[in-house]
Amino acid sequence: MTVQRLTLVPQTWPAQTPRPAAMTDVFPVRRPEVSSITRLAQGGRWRTEAMRSYDRPVLIWVTRGQGRITVAGRTSGYGPHNAIFLPAGTMHGFSVAGAVLGHVMWLPVETSGDWPSEPVHLRLSDGQLQRELTGQIDQIDRELNAGAERADEAVHMHTRLLSIWFARVMAREATAAPQSTDGNRARSLTEAYTALIEQDFRRPVGVSYFARALGVTPTHLARVCRGVSGRAALDLLTDRRHFEACRLLKDTDLPVAEVARQTGFRSAAYFTRAFKARSALTPSDFRTRG
Repeated sequence: MTVQRLTLVPQTWPAQTPRPAAMTDVFPVRRPEVSSITRLAQGGRWRTEAMRSYDRPVLIWVTRGQGRITVAGRTSGYGPHNAIFLPAGTMHGFSVAGAVLGHVMWLPVETSGDWPSEPVHLRLSDGQLQRELTGQIDQIDRELNAGAERADEAVHMHTRLLSIWFARVMAREATAAPQSTDGNRARSLTEAYTALIEQDFRRPVGVSYFARALGVTPTHLARVCRGVSGRAALDLLTDRRHFEACRLLKDTDLPVAEVARQTGFRSAAYFTRAFKARSALTPSDFRTRG
């Protein structure tokens, strides 16, 4: 088993909705959510592959299949029995090549302190650990759907136990072999770039804006991003905007012009051309299909 850690630029996240008085001192107001990777991918490839982030921590547990995952601009392979933890706000996307089975679990943001502050990629080779993780996620899923008495309490406790299990597994593993200084700098720059994308992708700015903010040239940023993630700096930015546009088109009734504005486009016409170039559909056609 190996552990892969990434270092991200610290970010500040907005306060969440206050908890009901009866549960304020005991349990988080938001329950975890569990979905199969298969069900998540049914919404279209953009649901998994396009760059996105969530406002709460995410645990991805792959039990079968393989593909590529990009986390904070760093691309690596994943395979069976890989557990990938992503703190809230981590930009990521993963390909689903063929039949990929497993679960995605969105954790309550109020429990963030129980989990690592940086992304972690665990490759579990121990069969006992594999069974333990699958069993814990299945138990949480059953409690969420059973409607039993004191279900919120049980879910909260099982989620805490899962975080403790995860920390113990991480503690057993030695840190990864040190990388070259140049490699560390390249990853740090790419991670800083993706953190800025998350902060500013809704603004009508391009790669040059981000390069200036990072104190490098657009050419250098593009070269470093391609070396670390295999993708151009512009592609990472465009992909993040595309996911947000797809989400707003499918999950809200906002007019196309407002979707364009909220995803960093200066005009609806330019947005429509860019969207069609990436998806082969106009925003209106995408919204009405599927």
